[in-house]
Amino acid sequence: MSGGSSMTAPYFLGIDVGTQGARIVLLDVTGNEVGSREEAFSLTTKSREEQSPAEWWAACQRCLQSLLAEVTHTISLTDIKAASVTSTSGTVIPLDAQNNPLHPALMYSDNRSVAEGKLCRETALAFHPKGYTGFNASSGLSKMVWFSKTYPEKAQKIAKWIHATDFIIGQLSNQWGITDYTNALKTGYDVKNNNWPAYIHEQLPLKKEWLPQVVSSGTPVGKITPELATEYNLSPELIIVAGMTDGCASQVASGAVNLGDWNTTIGTTLVVKGVTSQEIKDPEDRLYSHRHPEGFWMPGGASNTGADWVTKEFKEDLAELNEQAASIIPSGYLAYPLQQEGERFPFIAPHARGFEPEGLSPVERFVANMEGVAYIERYAFEMIQQLSGEKVKAVYTAGGASNSDAWLTIRSNVLNLPIFKMKYVTGAVGAAIIAASKTHFTSISEATQALTQIEKEVHPTPYLSASYQKSYGKFLQLLREKKYITDYHYA
Repeated sequence: MSGGSSMTAPYFLGIDVGTQGARIVLLDVTGNEVGSREEAFSLTTKSREEQSPAEWWAACQRCLQSLLAEVTHTISLTDIKAASVTSTSGTVIPLDAQNNPLHPALMYSDNRSVAEGKLCRETALAFHPKGYTGFNASSGLSKMVWFSKTYPEKAQKIAKWIHATDFIIGQLSNQWGITDYTNALKTGYDVKNNNWPAYIHEQLPLKKEWLPQVVSSGTPVGKITPELATEYNLSPELIIVAGMTDGCASQVASGAVNLGDWNTTIGTTLVVKGVTSQEIKDPEDRLYSHRHPEGFWMPGGASNTGADWVTKEFKEDLAELNEQAASIIPSGYLAYPLQQEGERFPFIAPHARGFEPEGLSPVERFVANMEGVAYIERYAFEMIQQLSGEKVKAVYTAGGASNSDAWLTIRSNVLNLPIFKMKYVTGAVGAAIIAASKTHFTSISEATQALTQIEKEVHPTPYLSASYQKSYGKFLQLLREKKYITDYHYA
């Protein structure tokens, strides 16, 4: 499909509020981008801990006003059928009885709740070990406990705890205290049994009535408020839909929503997310599973390895290196471009360090490092297949690294799988697809099929795959020698 000037009604709005800014996208029913707007927030040490929800909403309104003013000449605004929201997982806000924030939002990147994270993890393991137990400082539940201990007077006035996504949905619809499975997971919700475990209010200093109602992403929660409909010339029937965390929304935008589909986003780090029929229980907690809107599971994990080394060392000559890379793959060199100490996925090795052979030319180093990341990606998929007993069928990709044709070729051949890159892969696009999933289409799968556009697909070739199979074996041998992995029994 092409992004021509003619747009097809109805239209769907996706809103993404991230740590560093707000973005709004408007899609037509065939997945063409009608328009988009974004506004950056200034990032400070303070804003990594706390941010003002009122400022998020003001930024969203400015973006919306500007976007609608632009598109009103080409489309009828009353044909915008639904809207949804995505935001950071683990960011929470205490509300009073009038649905006003009692305190700024506690950001997922706020590390003040380390001790509470440990307490939540120990409590969950003791009282509800079958549910989610991977709590740490970035989890919503840990922040709620920390807040109750730190601000006891404010805690007296709490009526509800909500997530960042829920706040914007509340402003749009005036429906408060409703969240979705993906946002609720790290607040302790049992996504398998669809309930809030009793330990949350029995063992922790929290109240049962503070916890929001939980529905699946894409569920209509209300209509746009009459005031907003009037202000923006929108239909009073515009449906506001339950949202999703940003990681899951990006997975939706990438196209990876059917059983056996996986998404790899290589930005600063390598993040793998997919769809399985069963929940994956990883004894080492490298993976955790979100609930898919259709009842499947969306397991995922994040590595400390990614593409941060590219911007650090090769930013200046990137176009030239990518061109030269095509002629020297496979390189036969073994490198692992870990930029920090320790790895957390697909293996846990606090002592892991990056490595590469000495004396390589810049292009050889560039290729060897791209291959190293592809080997880590393959190891992740083999570990996932072993734990789930389910096959990985295709990989959908996003992130800066997916702009490199050489890297896509390397990865497709190392994985021996087809790789698909979509045209639009932002979280805001994912939110627009979620908005359409149960308002115009019957499911998230149907909406994703209709609203994503493949920009590029890469398939493995027998010669390259066979060559990488050998190098991959040597790479694993090296990881074993360095004691980063112990026993290799995937494949």
